[in-house]
Amino acid sequence: MIEAIFFYLFSAILVLSALMVITAKNPVHAVLFLILAFFNAAALFVMLGAEFIAMTLVIVYVGAVAVLFLFVVMMLDINFAALRKGMKKHLPVGGAVGLLLLGELLWIYKSWTPSMFAEQSAASPMPEGVTNTHALGQVLYTQYLYPFETAGLILLVAMIGAITLTLRRRGDVRRQNVSDQVARNPKDVIKVVKVASGAGVEL
Repeated sequence: MIEAIFFYLFSAILVLSALMVITAKNPVHAVLFLILAFFNAAALFVMLGAEFIAMTLVIVYVGAVAVLFLFVVMMLDINFAALRKGMKKHLPVGGAVGLLLLGELLWIYKSWTPSMFAEQSAASPMPEGVTNTHALGQVLYTQYLYPFETAGLILLVAMIGAITLTLRRRGDVRRQNVSDQVARNPKDVIKVVKVASGAGVEL
């Protein structure tokens, strides 16, 4: 009974916060409602026993993506009134895509039965004393180690490419060139002068 109460509570807050994300006029409020939706979705995953997915949702989406969206929205001076001018023109296409996705979700919901994954779960039962995160780590870092590392390298290359494409050098800013400093000859920049006691030096 208590689990059912918490399930409906988290589900209701998740649905309401998701609706506020698309209906809020202030984009900062929309991002904050998005963070609230992520937290409630993570709570539902914890109730389902998928604590690894819940922590990934909180760390990745809340800790990185949503906060990045919040900083971008707050730092950029975006004219949202100008962006909303073309909303009515694209509303029929967006509504059609939304109805199509809703129909697919309803079709999946009606065709889903608990026996669909019964054979898979019976073929590979969870060993006793092994948590969900432990079992996922064993599979991920043994059987799928090379695809996992390949995905990490692809993300690294994508990050380097994004930094390279967005890097802009300004002419009015003095920058430090380490290679020129290291390759500099000390004889060209340093002059050793022997000064007698009590005498000055002419520059």
